[in-house]
Amino acid sequence: MHVRDVMSSPLVTAAAQLPISAVARLMAQTAVGAVVVVEDHGPVGIVTDRDIVVRGLASGLSAQARIDSVMSADLVTVAQDDPIEHAYEVFRRVPFRRLPVTAPGKKVFVGILTVDDLMLDVSRRITGLARPVAETVLPTHAAAGQ
Repeated sequence: MHVRDVMSSPLVTAAAQLPISAVARLMAQTAVGAVVVVEDHGPVGIVTDRDIVVRGLASGLSAQARIDSVMSADLVTVAQDDPIEHAYEVFRRVPFRRLPVTAPGKKVFVGILTVDDLMLDVSRRITGLARPVAETVLPTHAAAGQ
Protein backbone atom coordinates (compact mmCIF):
# COMPACT_ATOMS: atom_id res chain seq x y z
CA MET A 1 0.00 0.00 0.00
CA HIS A 2 1.18 3.51 -0.82
CA VAL A 3 0.51 7.04 0.42
CA ARG A 4 -1.68 7.70 -2.65
CA ASP A 5 -4.05 4.94 -1.48
CA VAL A 6 -5.02 6.78 1.73
CA MET A 7 -4.29 10.48 1.10
CA SER A 8 -6.95 13.13 0.56
CA SER A 9 -7.01 15.12 -2.65
CA PRO A 10 -7.12 17.60 -4.16
CA LEU A 11 -4.96 19.73 -1.93
CA VAL A 12 -6.36 23.15 -1.04
CA THR A 13 -3.95 26.08 -1.48
CA ALA A 14 -4.06 29.77 -0.63
CA ALA A 15 -1.97 32.71 -1.78
CA ALA A 16 0.46 34.05 0.83
CA GLN A 17 -0.98 37.58 0.69
CA LEU A 18 -4.57 36.52 1.49
CA PRO A 19 -5.96 37.73 4.81
CA ILE A 20 -6.49 35.24 7.63
CA SER A 21 -10.27 35.74 7.37
CA ALA A 22 -10.32 34.73 3.68
CA VAL A 23 -8.33 31.56 4.36
CA ALA A 24 -10.59 30.70 7.30
CA ARG A 25 -13.60 31.02 4.97
CA LEU A 26 -11.81 28.87 2.37
CA MET A 27 -11.23 26.18 5.00
CA ALA A 28 -14.90 26.28 5.99
CA GLN A 29 -16.09 26.10 2.37
CA THR A 30 -13.81 23.18 1.49
CA ALA A 31 -14.13 21.39 4.87
CA VAL A 32 -10.37 21.14 5.43
CA GLY A 33 -8.22 21.88 8.46
CA ALA A 34 -5.06 22.87 6.57
CA VAL A 35 -4.03 24.63 3.38
CA VAL A 36 -0.68 24.91 1.67
CA VAL A 37 0.38 28.53 1.31
CA VAL A 38 1.78 29.42 -2.12
CA GLU A 39 3.66 32.36 -3.57
CA ASP A 40 4.94 32.75 -7.13
CA HIS A 41 3.35 29.37 -8.00
CA GLY A 42 5.40 27.54 -5.38
CA PRO A 43 4.70 26.33 -1.85
CA VAL A 44 6.08 28.47 0.98
CA GLY A 45 4.35 26.93 3.98
CA ILE A 46 1.30 25.33 5.51
CA VAL A 47 -1.35 26.80 7.78
CA THR A 48 -3.84 24.96 9.93
CA ASP A 49 -7.05 26.01 11.58
CA ARG A 50 -5.16 25.84 14.88
CA ASP A 51 -2.47 28.23 13.53
CA ILE A 52 -5.17 30.73 12.64
CA VAL A 53 -6.63 30.61 16.14
CA VAL A 54 -3.48 30.32 18.28
CA ARG A 55 -0.86 32.24 16.28
CA GLY A 56 -3.34 34.65 14.78
CA LEU A 57 -6.46 35.61 16.64
CA ALA A 58 -5.36 34.61 20.17
CA SER A 59 -2.14 36.58 19.65
CA GLY A 60 -4.07 39.70 18.76
CA LEU A 61 -3.51 39.70 15.00
CA SER A 62 -6.22 41.25 12.89
CA ALA A 63 -8.36 38.94 10.76
CA GLN A 64 -7.01 41.03 7.88
CA ALA A 65 -3.35 40.10 8.58
CA ARG A 66 -1.67 38.08 5.84
CA ILE A 67 -1.96 34.33 6.16
CA ASP A 68 1.81 33.90 5.78
CA SER A 69 2.18 35.66 9.14
CA VAL A 70 0.74 32.59 10.92
CA MET A 71 1.87 29.73 8.66
CA SER A 72 4.58 27.16 9.35
CA ALA A 73 7.35 27.61 6.81
CA ASP A 74 8.98 24.24 7.45
CA LEU A 75 7.24 21.85 5.08
CA VAL A 76 7.70 18.15 5.73
CA THR A 77 6.31 16.11 2.85
CA VAL A 78 5.84 12.56 1.66
CA ALA A 79 5.59 11.36 -1.95
CA GLN A 80 2.47 9.72 -3.26
CA ASP A 81 4.49 6.64 -4.27
CA ASP A 82 6.05 6.22 -0.82
CA PRO A 83 5.05 3.06 1.02
CA ILE A 84 2.47 3.84 3.69
CA GLU A 85 4.91 2.53 6.30
CA HIS A 86 7.25 5.43 5.40
CA ALA A 87 4.46 7.89 6.22
CA TYR A 88 3.98 6.24 9.63
CA GLU A 89 7.70 6.73 10.30
CA VAL A 90 7.59 10.40 9.27
CA PHE A 91 4.63 11.07 11.56
CA ARG A 92 6.51 9.42 14.44
CA ARG A 93 9.45 11.84 13.94
CA VAL A 94 7.63 15.15 13.48
CA PRO A 95 5.09 17.03 15.62
CA PHE A 96 2.63 17.45 12.74
CA ARG A 97 -0.77 15.92 12.06
CA ARG A 98 -0.80 16.71 8.33
CA LEU A 99 1.76 16.21 5.56
CA PRO A 100 1.49 17.56 2.02
CA VAL A 101 1.92 14.83 -0.60
CA THR A 102 4.11 15.39 -3.66
CA ALA A 103 4.07 13.85 -7.12
CA PRO A 104 6.98 11.48 -7.83
CA GLY A 105 10.25 13.39 -8.18
CA LYS A 106 8.56 16.79 -8.17
CA LYS A 107 7.66 19.55 -5.75
CA VAL A 108 4.12 19.54 -7.13
CA PHE A 109 1.59 18.85 -4.41
CA VAL A 110 -1.16 16.36 -5.22
CA GLY A 111 -2.84 15.86 -1.87
CA ILE A 112 -2.51 15.79 1.88
CA LEU A 113 -2.03 12.92 4.30
CA THR A 114 -3.32 13.22 7.84
CA VAL A 115 -2.96 11.20 10.99
CA ASP A 116 -6.73 10.64 10.68
CA ASP A 117 -6.16 9.07 7.23
CA LEU A 118 -3.72 6.63 8.82
CA MET A 119 -6.15 5.80 11.64
CA LEU A 120 -8.83 5.02 9.05
CA ASP A 121 -6.32 2.82 7.22
CA VAL A 122 -5.57 0.92 10.44
CA SER A 123 -9.29 0.53 11.10
CA ARG A 124 -9.89 -0.88 7.61
CA ARG A 125 -6.98 -3.30 8.03
CA ILE A 126 -8.26 -4.54 11.40
CA THR A 127 -11.78 -4.92 10.04
CA GLY A 128 -10.39 -6.93 7.14
CA LEU A 129 -8.50 -9.19 9.52
CA ALA A 130 -11.47 -9.64 11.86
CA ARG A 131 -14.12 -10.32 9.18
CA PRO A 132 -13.20 -13.98 8.53
CA VAL A 133 -13.10 -14.69 12.25
CA ALA A 134 -16.42 -12.92 12.86
CA GLU A 135 -18.08 -14.85 10.02
CA THR A 136 -17.07 -18.16 11.57
CA VAL A 137 -17.91 -17.21 15.16
CA LEU A 138 -21.15 -15.23 14.75
CA PRO A 139 -23.23 -17.99 13.11
CA THR A 140 -22.35 -20.28 16.03
CA HIS A 141 -23.59 -17.70 18.57
CA ALA A 142 -26.73 -17.05 16.57
CA ALA A 143 -27.55 -20.79 16.43
CA ALA A 144 -26.93 -21.18 20.18
CA GLY A 145 -29.52 -18.50 20.93
CA GLN A 146 -32.32 -20.31 19.03
